[in-house]
Amino acid sequence: MNDLELIFTMLGEASTTEIARNKDAQGYDENRDAAVAGGSVAGRARLDLEKKSGKKIASTENYTQLPEAVARKQLKKASQ
Repeated sequence: MNDLELIFTMLGEASTTEIARNKDAQGYDENRDAAVAGGSVAGRARLDLEKKSGKKIASTENYTQLPEAVARKQLKKASQ
């Protein structure tokens, strides 16, 4: 992940935690609602920055060419 991706991920997590604590979220449904709200905070901030900077935040540098399970199968076959 690049720096901004990490920052927006952290913003979403911190926002979710703050919302859940302030609402005293108990159980799955209340915590899911807090997570959606926290993710929305980070999502709106990301979109606002992308609009104002004219550049996308998400990068392809954090994706691998193959899913890990496929890569492991290929390595296993190659070593046999």
